[in-house]
Amino acid sequence: MAPRRRSPTSLRPVSIRTDVVRTSLASALISQGRTQVLITANAEARVPNFLEGTTRGWVTAEYDMLPGSTPGRKSRQRWGTPDGRVLEIGRLVGRALRAAVDLEKLTGHSIRVDCDVLEADGGTRTAAVTGGFVALAQALRRLGREFAPAAEAVRWHVAAVSVGLVDGKAALDLDYALDSRAQADLNVVMTERGKLVEVQGCAEGAPFSRRRLQGLLALAARGIAQLVLVQKRVLQR
Repeated sequence: MAPRRRSPTSLRPVSIRTDVVRTSLASALISQGRTQVLITANAEARVPNFLEGTTRGWVTAEYDMLPGSTPGRKSRQRWGTPDGRVLEIGRLVGRALRAAVDLEKLTGHSIRVDCDVLEADGGTRTAAVTGGFVALAQALRRLGREFAPAAEAVRWHVAAVSVGLVDGKAALDLDYALDSRAQADLNVVMTERGKLVEVQGCAEGAPFSRRRLQGLLALAARGIAQLVLVQKRVLQR
């Protein structure tokens, strides 16, 4: 039987598995359609130099794609030859995750979240945010056994999704086939309360109206609300 075709305004099938890497404090594997991202989170009893002497901790993220994650081999990043896209996405994920956390409850501690794309079919950065939050929340809970304030550091859930205009119509959670045809596309990060953390987007062809932008943001909010429910179910296990 052929797989059921999803509505353009529906999410791809989403699943998040936790504790898939036993050597890390916390880990998650998020699958969103064919896109798969492996995330690990680990704690350090130190902070970056610019935070030394303050009461704040830190959350940071890195992102990369494995050589076999795309059709044809993707070359590994080498020292001295940084991939601008990889660095930019890592910074996006870090900003998104910091928006979920009260850094004052992490005094003297940092959480490093590493996101590695196993298979890319569109939406890898947004999947890294959504799955990254799950790994981060688990890491903070476990760090809290040794450093009690960390257990209460999460302020709210954060998730992300892509939206776009495809054949003139709004579409949610773009896979590669949709993204390659989109006349406009956005990556949207929001809290569970519907507040915006970050919006990245552009018109690939003709400019689009503010009204269309508002419609895309509303569609993203509906998708993110569903992703937050997935996160909560996983974290309640």
